Amino acid sequence: MVTVRFFAAAKAATKTNEVKISANTVEQVLALTIEKFPDLAAVLPKCSYLLNGIACSDLSTKLSPEDLLDILPPFAGG
Repeated sequence: MVTVRFFAAAKAATKTNEVKISANTVEQVLALTIEKFPDLAAVLPKCSYLLNGIACSDLSTKLSPEDLLDILPPFAGG
């Protein structure tokens, strides 16, 4: 299962740091997380993603069970 970690507003929307999702692509992970955490739908359009620590913008990217996907909303501060 893919490990999905949530940060900032995504963490607030899901009320958790991390879940395990069985999916084949980043797009499937996002769809399944929205099913599980409907409040996340409002946050995801602003998010960026890291797949195993590397920026990932192609939602059709294939996943392996040992992958780590970080969901990162925009951060503010200075």
